[in-house]
Amino acid sequence: MGIAAAAGQPGKGTALSIIAWIVLGLIAGAIAKMLHPGPDPGGIFVTILIGIVGAVIGGFIGNTLGVGDVNGVNIWSIVLSVVGAIVLLIVYRMVTNRRATV
Repeated sequence: MGIAAAAGQPGKGTALSIIAWIVLGLIAGAIAKMLHPGPDPGGIFVTILIGIVGAVIGGFIGNTLGVGDVNGVNIWSIVLSVVGAIVLLIVYRMVTNRRATV
C-alpha cells in the first residue's frame, strides 16, 4: 500500500503511512540539501519537514504535468519529492534574501 493509499483510508495503515512519509521526507530532504546546499536552518527535523513538504509540492508538480504522483517510498516518489524540496529551498532562500535586503 502506498503513502497516498494508506492516507486515504483512515484506520488502515495510518501509522505505517506516517512512518513512510517521515522516511521519504528524510531521504528527499537530505538529497535536496546535498544538491542545493546553502545557509538553511539545519537539523534532522527541519530536513524531514523540508522533504515532506517537498513531497507534497513534488506530487502536485507531477500531477499537474501528468507524469505521476508521490505514492510510496520508491524511486519515482523520491525523485518528485527531491524536486519539490529543491523548489521549496529556492523559494525559502528568495524570501529570506528579500527580507535581509529590505
